[in-house]
Amino acid sequence: MEEPLKLWLFGLTLAQLSDVATELGMPRYAAPQLATWLYARSATSLEEMTNLSKRHRAALAERYQVGGFAFAGVQCSSDGTKKYLFPTLKGAYIESAYIPDKDRATLCVSSQSGCRMGCRFCMTARQGFSHNLTSGEILNQMRSIPEGASLTNMVYMGMGEPLDNWTQVAHSLEILTAPWGYGWSPTRITLSTVGVIPFLEKFLSQSKVHLAVSLHNPVSEQRRELMPVENKYPIAEVVKTLRKYDFTHQRRVSFEYIMFRGWNDTPAHVQALSRLLNGLKCRVNLIRFHAIPDAPLEGSDEATMIRFRDDLTRKGIITTIRASRGEDIQAACGLLSTLEQQKR
Repeated sequence: MEEPLKLWLFGLTLAQLSDVATELGMPRYAAPQLATWLYARSATSLEEMTNLSKRHRAALAERYQVGGFAFAGVQCSSDGTKKYLFPTLKGAYIESAYIPDKDRATLCVSSQSGCRMGCRFCMTARQGFSHNLTSGEILNQMRSIPEGASLTNMVYMGMGEPLDNWTQVAHSLEILTAPWGYGWSPTRITLSTVGVIPFLEKFLSQSKVHLAVSLHNPVSEQRRELMPVENKYPIAEVVKTLRKYDFTHQRRVSFEYIMFRGWNDTPAHVQALSRLLNGLKCRVNLIRFHAIPDAPLEGSDEATMIRFRDDLTRKGIITTIRASRGEDIQAACGLLSTLEQQKR
């Protein structure tokens, strides 16, 4: 019979580590000690935790391990972007993208294996939903790459819908920003969502992390064609929810807008976007479409994107065109992990 997999300590919050310490009869101060070893000192084994007694380390070792995976593969782009492939605890694969840009170094992390949102332009959606990642699996993507210590920013924009895995994502955000964890400022982190309203409200109330909303079309009937989530959480209701919160200080909200030829790039869409976002302090990021196999969609050309940007800007909405990165390694979410899972 196979020995059961020991639970990861990495990815547990201070409260959860306190529960572990209590369960094993360890003193109260053991939880902060564990947190220091896991997050400040990046310990890879229980034996490194020398300020814990041998008896307590042995008790921990019966049920727990530090946890973590090495990456299983990496693709390197000519522009410096790297795409890392990671195994998951349940035998699937997920990916993260490292994006260097002048004085910034950003990691785009996954929060689920697969996704249940079903967006027709997304390769991850074609995998269907497999499982949620644990907080440890999310943070492991940062800890286990060579560039981890030099990262300036993290974005939850990889595989999966972060708010569909809110409990584990919330734990990972707590660890990233708490003084007993990694101590990052929330302004270094952005979470992207299609707009799962009940958890969107929890996210906005419980964290100070930046928000990016996957909008892609302001016309409800059209958005529904490619984004089934519009049936349950219409974009108008998402924006109505956002208007309850303050985005005038350090926290910001942006809207992600992949541009598709003839589908969402017309003057009528400029008008609809400006009506939808009128008065909301925000930014719109226009994104070039990274083609995926057999997709019935084409990206807008450069002239159309520039015209769209300028028209929105004239209407008072800050609009930028995001630079494409990693196109030579197919950096769009889900491509690398899909290929790996097909091979295996």
